[in-house]
Amino acid sequence: MGAYSHEACRQARPGMEAVPCRTFEDAIELVRGGEADLAMLPVENSTYGRVADIHSLLPGSGLRIIDEAFVRVHINLLALPGTPLEQIESAMSHTVLLGQCRGFLKTHNLRAVTGADTAGSAKLVAEFGDPKMAALASELAGEIYGLDVVARQIEDQSNNTTRFLVMAREADWTRRGPGKMVTTFTFRVRNIPAALYKAMGGFATNGINMTKLESYMVGGSFIATEFYADIEGHPEDDNVARALDELRYFTSQHEILGVYPAHPGRG
Repeated sequence: MGAYSHEACRQARPGMEAVPCRTFEDAIELVRGGEADLAMLPVENSTYGRVADIHSLLPGSGLRIIDEAFVRVHINLLALPGTPLEQIESAMSHTVLLGQCRGFLKTHNLRAVTGADTAGSAKLVAEFGDPKMAALASELAGEIYGLDVVARQIEDQSNNTTRFLVMAREADWTRRGPGKMVTTFTFRVRNIPAALYKAMGGFATNGINMTKLESYMVGGSFIATEFYADIEGHPEDDNVARALDELRYFTSQHEILGVYPAHPGRG
């Protein structure tokens, strides 16, 4: 408890109880098995970039995206009560968070230590009882594990924000919310010349705004590549339907992961 995913849960679903999970896979399995209703999964950070491994987990998760959430990430240096900054030699956190405050770590000559996650790092610092070791986490984590905030808001970028996806067992294809809808899908192009260019052409000619396109290798091969994309629009929109039809012609595999309202944080 106390991770930034916990904050995302409190902000996006304040009426629900957050359940801590050790890994992304554990969160997915809890929902798949019916032990939890939703999973809150971080996918990208405005400073660090995409969260490693998460995109490759989504297609095979059996879950569908029903919403997104954006959390302003304030990073804090947490230590045992009464510990001055000058006494701290190392800071532990998730590798993604360590990459968001490199400037502070370098300025204060703190050794970065990779932990399983942010809240877990705070818990370990509290349990180890070593004043030379600190954690990088939220103020909420400090409150939960009895640590002092030695330095507040030490992130490198003032707009440091993490995007989360809300995942459920069942898809929700309805149009909802006052604004735009987002459709997220994955695909693999056929082994033909200019396949990616041709697959993307339908979105350009139909005037569809593609807000994200990322690639990642699958199956341990340098050749097999899967693409992950976000577009503005609903699959039932005429122009989106035409573009998806064209996409299918040039792909060997495709899957819609979810349709959900665009969050204002996308702005």
